[in-house]
Amino acid sequence: MADSPSQPPDSSVAGEVTPNRVSAVATPDRALLERVRLRDPEALGAFYDRYLDLVFGLAWRLLGDRTRAEDAASEVFLKVHRAADRLDPERDPAPWLTTITTNVCRDVWRSGAYRMSRRAADIDDPVQAASLSTGRNDPEDDSLARERERLVQQALAELPEPLRTAIVLHDYQGLDHRQVAEVMHIAHDAARKRYSRALALLAEALKGRL
Repeated sequence: MADSPSQPPDSSVAGEVTPNRVSAVATPDRALLERVRLRDPEALGAFYDRYLDLVFGLAWRLLGDRTRAEDAASEVFLKVHRAADRLDPERDPAPWLTTITTNVCRDVWRSGAYRMSRRAADIDDPVQAASLSTGRNDPEDDSLARERERLVQQALAELPEPLRTAIVLHDYQGLDHRQVAEVMHIAHDAARKRYSRALALLAEALKGRL
């Protein structure tokens, strides 16, 4: 997929670093969304540019693999094009995109071809290194932050998909438990319990490593 980000937005679990909140993306004006509904090419292009980071970052966190995340993001925007007439210009489209992206990733998990890559990002790659470094910290601090992120992502990738999804949607995408329940098609209490269980397992996996 052309112009995909080289790295998902920097964030970490349970607010250790500012998460990639869904609300962080400014909602397009109604006129643009109306044009998206009509599948206006220019409007669709602007919509893609505005929400690519959100979609790609979520897919990367859920799938743990850049190539699969690129494919998933392409599939999401294809679905957006096909379903553009159902877009509600009165509502923020970010939650809609989050649901579509999560469902696309779920389809990947169920396809039988999916195998989670557990290799960390290659920080010797200049593109990766540049995106991981803040450019403001001491090189040693940046190195420690990269190692911490690597360990968190490695532990996150080892969680069962439903538990990983609960953490990614809540801590990285900024959804509350009720919204997570809607995206995952489960009860509100079940979403809270799933998140608590996921955090407990993640903490156990990271014990003595951070």
